[in-house]
Amino acid sequence: RSLLGTIDKNFGTLAFCRRWLDRLGETKHLMALKNLCDVGIIEPYPPLCDVRGSYVAQFEHTLLLRPTCKEILSRGDDY
Repeated sequence: RSLLGTIDKNFGTLAFCRRWLDRLGETKHLMALKNLCDVGIIEPYPPLCDVRGSYVAQFEHTLLLRPTCKEILSRGDDY
């Protein structure tokens, strides 16, 4: 319950990685995290992968990268 509370408080429904739990001070969380996944409370996602040597990023907004500027297309009241 403590781990689920930490996840809800810090990430809500957004994707996160185990490394971030370590940074928040959660220790010995691997079995609890596996249990949350096994019972369907948390949905596991594989790491984002692309062409070897390229960069991959995940954003909460849709970005349009132009030669001279960057534009956030999905900007709303929450940002």
